[in-house]
Amino acid sequence: MSLSSREAALVVVDVQNDFFPGGPLAIERADEIVPVINRLLAVAARVVATQDWHPKDHVSFASNHKGRKPLETVSAGGVQQVLWPDHCVQVTRGADFHPWLDLRRVGLIVRKGMRKDLDSYSAFLENDGRTGTGLQGWLKGLGVKQVYVSGLATDYCVRATALDARRLGFETVLVEDACRGVEEPKGSALVVEEMKKAGVKIARSAEVL
Repeated sequence: MSLSSREAALVVVDVQNDFFPGGPLAIERADEIVPVINRLLAVAARVVATQDWHPKDHVSFASNHKGRKPLETVSAGGVQQVLWPDHCVQVTRGADFHPWLDLRRVGLIVRKGMRKDLDSYSAFLENDGRTGTGLQGWLKGLGVKQVYVSGLATDYCVRATALDARRLGFETVLVEDACRGVEEPKGSALVVEEMKKAGVKIARSAEVL
């Protein structure tokens, strides 16, 4: 099955301004993946884009936890939560998709992390592991069997999306050069191995195209 098949979908994870150079949660070399993703978009039959869409008082923001700093971990409602700088606040430029990203073929936008007390890394499930985003049903309804995952960040939202896609029964492919991680290169290498063990296939964009 190829990316151009009606039974395949490309999921573009969180390609948003705040994760690029100059943003509060900038990921090194994130700029490099946008042209790669655009090449994938040009041939993909079905496309989903996800968007962090946080309220100002979101549980993941270190600024909302007195005395806490980014990258510290807290327990929030029984869920272990990594704290981050404020990012992708609803209706701000930082939450917008990167201007280079070609959105013309996007059939669905999944906004996640909208509840102030619960974060959502995965495009499929919020971080409680139970609350669905609706993406699984949308893809199943269209007859999609294979999911290609790209975007930001390899070691967080891309990882969670790929692992959930596999767990939910989709044949899953990580397009490795269409992703960048927060903790490059070590963090990304570790989670790629984790994905392989879970049955996720790892490919380069040239192989997919």
